[in-house]
Amino acid sequence: MNLPKNRRRGALAGLLLLAATSHAQPREPPSLHLSTEGALLEDALKAPCDNRQRLEAVRQLFLAVGAAPEEIFIDSYRRVEDLRVELAGTSEEAILIGAHWDKVSKGCGAVDNWSGIVALAHIFQTLRSIPRDKTLVFVAFGREEEGLVGSKAMAKAIPKPERTKLCAMVNLDSLGLTKPQVGKNLSSRRLTRLARDLAKKMNIPFAEGVIPGNSDSTSFLDLGIPALTIHGLPRDFRKVLHTRNDQVEKIHGRSLYLGYRLALGLVAEIDRSHCTAWQ
Repeated sequence: MNLPKNRRRGALAGLLLLAATSHAQPREPPSLHLSTEGALLEDALKAPCDNRQRLEAVRQLFLAVGAAPEEIFIDSYRRVEDLRVELAGTSEEAILIGAHWDKVSKGCGAVDNWSGIVALAHIFQTLRSIPRDKTLVFVAFGREEEGLVGSKAMAKAIPKPERTKLCAMVNLDSLGLTKPQVGKNLSSRRLTRLARDLAKKMNIPFAEGVIPGNSDSTSFLDLGIPALTIHGLPRDFRKVLHTRNDQVEKIHGRSLYLGYRLALGLVAEIDRSHCTAWQ
């Protein structure tokens, strides 16, 4: 989280909503591999505390969840490196799911934002074998904490005629402290409403409100691309974020799991809709 310095059509959605529940580990439909709370927490506890190790750690995590080495790309821009993995769809439209891999100097960056990286990788693992309409683009952005550098570089590199084919950007930033929430100032109105309605349908605790600062969804909103940020921050989040207290023991497995499940539902619903639904 970049805080102010002063503080097949329907197949994807149908499978995910069959397993929608927040009060117990779901029973999996035959072709759906849902990550468990324990698996998510296990990977969250491996958060590297040194920025110099984090990009390679992200690559290793994607390999561990089933990505082939040749499917993982490092996009090098002038000032930053982003990691990208794609799952091809049958249409020309795409959904971007992102999380930033970097951290501030203080703390381990477990909540901000290794939690988002873990959710991102597990979403890839769940969706990789399910038929889909839209291409799913998974990106771990660099240098978010220095001014959204990685997401800005990627967003600006998208040719203007291609931007309408990017249906939505779903951003995962700082999960694991409390129930999933949407940052209203970091999110499109229609996607915020979708998240609210979907959380109710899936029986997932949910909240929404203004969160200080920016996140990588802002880089896409600024170009007119629908986007939203899912986070898991309570009101007193400043006691953890950007402090030495941002350590792995702060992450609650249930909170991280629910954030992962909500994001899965969002991607499924966006996949079954035309891009214009979110403009």
